[in-house]
Amino acid sequence: MLNSHLLHQVSLMFSDNFQEHRKDISALRFTPDHHLWFGSDETSSIERLSFVDSQNFAKHKQFRVAEFISLPESENNEIDIEGIAYDDYYLWFVGSHSWKREKTKTENNDPENILRLTQIESEHNRYILGKIPLIDGELLASCPHPQNPDVQLSAAKLDLKKDGNLLTKHLADDPHLGLFINAKIPGKDNGFDIEGIAVYQNRIFLGLRGPVLRGWAMMLEIELENSSPDVMKLQKIGADKQRYKKHFVWLNGLGIRDLCLDGDDLLILAGPTMVLDGKVQVYRLKNGVNMQENVLNNPELLLDLPYGNGDDRPEGITLFNDITGVPSLLVVYDSPAQNRLVGDSGVMADVFSLD
Repeated sequence: MLNSHLLHQVSLMFSDNFQEHRKDISALRFTPDHHLWFGSDETSSIERLSFVDSQNFAKHKQFRVAEFISLPESENNEIDIEGIAYDDYYLWFVGSHSWKREKTKTENNDPENILRLTQIESEHNRYILGKIPLIDGELLASCPHPQNPDVQLSAAKLDLKKDGNLLTKHLADDPHLGLFINAKIPGKDNGFDIEGIAVYQNRIFLGLRGPVLRGWAMMLEIELENSSPDVMKLQKIGADKQRYKKHFVWLNGLGIRDLCLDGDDLLILAGPTMVLDGKVQVYRLKNGVNMQENVLNNPELLLDLPYGNGDDRPEGITLFNDITGVPSLLVVYDSPAQNRLVGDSGVMADVFSLD
């Protein structure tokens, strides 16, 4: 039974100015200070909710990314945040790095909509991979490290290039991913699309919603260092001293929709690469932070998650053990069903047992 692992629901109460965006939450992370952090795929801001009790988070505060990191274009253009992580007093976040195809519109006639389907574009803000110091529940542009005052923490982003950033520049020559990037295939057409980030001791794992290659999902591993206080560059890693590692994961043909650390394991939210209603599952990749190159990985299936008909698509996961007292996972949904909406600005999330 799909809901056999459901423990309870949690009410997420946002401010009125976030009313519409409660329907497009695309990233989630619970931090040790008992805050929940969210990203939306339609904004350029990061949202924070505070713990009220085990079934309620509220006191919404919004942080404009542009206050901490310079954006390549107007903050009115979305970053399309698809992953949030926390490590060593930094909140990390990543945009989708994807192209997008225009949607059809109900008010248009068929020829107009068919023309719209020829139109693709990318937005420079989508190529942001950044980190912002997080101290006592507040994001800061810079500050001393709380445990090592001689170290200065600073907000920074991966160096941007004309048509992307340093990562996409190097991936353009990759034998698996280069064709998708150079052909500018939109993310929701099984193109290159980052969803999910996990950070472990300066190693950053990026989940790919697409492309899925003959049923195999992919994950990238990179290491970053600052080239200046507010800009990061890729370090050489791996056997061939490239700027990234690739990992292949069998998720029954699904793509990666989010990542979450659980000790040395990686929890993977897996779902369809395309815009459709289909199976959504959670996997555990044991000792995932120490994956070897040139290995096909077969993680353990943990959960089948519920999904709706045109709504209720699981989009973000985070460990919730500190709140429930048992191994558990908080799940948020894109396009939540009407019965998940609470008042004018709230939405319900689900807590599932990992036992």
